[in-house]
Amino acid sequence: MIKLPALTRDQVRAIDQIAISEYGIPGIVLMENAGSRAAALIHELSPSGPIEILCGGGNNAGDGYVIARHLQLMGRTVSMTCVVPVSQLHGDASINASTAERSHIPIRTINTAAVPPEIPKLNIETVSVVDALLGTGTRGPLRGCYRALVETANTHPGIRFAIDIPTGLDCNTGVASNPTFIADHTITFVAEKVGFKKNNADQFIGVVHEVGIGVPRRLLEDFKSMLSRQRSDES
Repeated sequence: MIKLPALTRDQVRAIDQIAISEYGIPGIVLMENAGSRAAALIHELSPSGPIEILCGGGNNAGDGYVIARHLQLMGRTVSMTCVVPVSQLHGDASINASTAERSHIPIRTINTAAVPPEIPKLNIETVSVVDALLGTGTRGPLRGCYRALVETANTHPGIRFAIDIPTGLDCNTGVASNPTFIADHTITFVAEKVGFKKNNADQFIGVVHEVGIGVPRRLLEDFKSMLSRQRSDES
């Protein structure tokens, strides 16, 4: 496996775009690889019992729907609490959400119109809570139902898993909003993120697991060489 240095949000996005545009790998295939491999880790690290997945509205949520489907295939009892209705999702996330819905995975959607947001309680018997709310592109403080849902998750006694990055943590700076999802495990894709080593981010990321998403070896080698040249030029 090619070991990349920690990546910024723009570098993460660049790897995805190169895999799609230059190597012909559809984004939905990358999402499937990410979600299935994350599900295997969650299954391995979670004790027996139900698992709850929290989803937002972007690609991080798409990963969450893939994770739910694969956990169901592994025989786990899985349910989802979602900020954005399935009907309002777009692209690859929409496809995977529709598949999860047709697979009869329980999906409940938060009433975001309520003030304050009506955040459902998480089942006390849930053994693991999975954060697939917001991904590496997110910046700034959490608001509304995202804020309330993270606060709820942080008080739950189950094991907490963050997908790619804990919601509320800045990918580049490591600055944590108040609140930020406090993960016991962070399952991050392709490589660690530069923010993981900054501003006491270790208080939120827990144990970090790097997971590949099927990006070709040559792409990773070329990208690693490019980063090395850039850092030599900057020094």
